[in-house]
Amino acid sequence: MNKNQESGTNTKGKNWSPERFHIGLDGLGPGEKRRLYEMMFAHGPGNGKIMLLPIDQGLEHGPRDFFDNPPAADLEFELTLAAEAGFSGIACHIGLAEKHMKKWAGRVPLVLKINGKTSILPDDRPFSPLDASVEDALRLGADAVGYTLYVGSPAEAEDIAQFTRVRQEARRFGMPVIMWAYPRGPHVESRGGGRDSLAMVDYAARLANELGATLCKINLPEPPKAEVEALSSPFKAYGRFKNLTQEQALRAAVHSAGRTGVLVSGGSRLKDEELLKKSRLCLEAGVDGLIFGRNVWQRKYEDALKISREIRDMMRSFASAPPRPA
Repeated sequence: MNKNQESGTNTKGKNWSPERFHIGLDGLGPGEKRRLYEMMFAHGPGNGKIMLLPIDQGLEHGPRDFFDNPPAADLEFELTLAAEAGFSGIACHIGLAEKHMKKWAGRVPLVLKINGKTSILPDDRPFSPLDASVEDALRLGADAVGYTLYVGSPAEAEDIAQFTRVRQEARRFGMPVIMWAYPRGPHVESRGGGRDSLAMVDYAARLANELGATLCKINLPEPPKAEVEALSSPFKAYGRFKNLTQEQALRAAVHSAGRTGVLVSGGSRLKDEELLKKSRLCLEAGVDGLIFGRNVWQRKYEDALKISREIRDMMRSFASAPPRPA
C-alpha cells in the first residue's frame, strides 16, 4: 500500500475511503431504489442498514432446524417477530410467501428466494434450480429477490447462466437482486482453503459485484492460516494476509464487493454474547446489514425478540456511509 492509499487520496488527488464502498444507489433505476428504500429506511433500523430474517432453511435443511423450537416451523412465528422486533424484512420461498404474505403485505417487506435445493444429494456438484420467478416476486409484492449462487461448484457455468437470466428479468421490472454468494464444491476445499476462507469469501464477494447483484449475502471470512502459502493454487497469494484479524478479513471482502452491498450470514446458532460480538464486528467492518435466521428463530419467542431488539439498536448506531461524491 502506498502513501496515497494510506491517506485515502488517489493519484488524481480525489479523496476516497473504503467506508464509501456500499450499495451503489446511483446506479439503480427508480424501481430498485424504491424497493430498497422500504428495507433500508421505511423498516428495520431505519438508518440505511438492513436487518433481514431468513426462513429459507426449511428447503435447504429440511425440518431438522425447527426441532429446538417447533413453533418456528410456522412462518407466522417469524412474521410476528419481524414486525414486533423491527426487521427490514423476511426472506422465504414461494410456498410460504403465497400462504402468508397476503396478511402481512405492507407490514413486513418480503425477499422472495427464487432458487434452492435440498441437502439430500451429495454436495460434490451443488446447484440450486429455480423454484419461482421475478414475476412471482412482483405478484407477491416483494421488495427483492434472493438467489443462491455456488461459487466454484462444478456446476458454476450453469449457475452463472441461470443467474444472468434472473438478473436481466429483475432489471426489466426494477427489482433488487440479493445473491447468496456461497463457495461450495470439492475445488473450493482443495484449491481455496475451504468455503469460509478469506480467499473464497473474497472471491464470492467480487463475483457478486462482477455479475451485477444489488447486494450479496456472504459468510464471515476466516483469516488465512500459514499453510495457505503451501497451496498449489491461484489462491496461495492469500498467505501474505495470514496476520489479519477477522474484522480486517471482512473489510477486504466488503472492499471486493465494491458497490454491491454486503449482508453477513449468521450461520449456526450462537450464544447471545457471541452473536452480539459477531454483529458488532461485522458492523465495524462496514457491512450494509445482517441476515440472521437460525440465530434468531431457533430461540423461544421472547428470547428471539430480546436479542433481535438488541441487534437492531446496535445497528442504529452504525449509519450507512453517505453517497460517494462525484
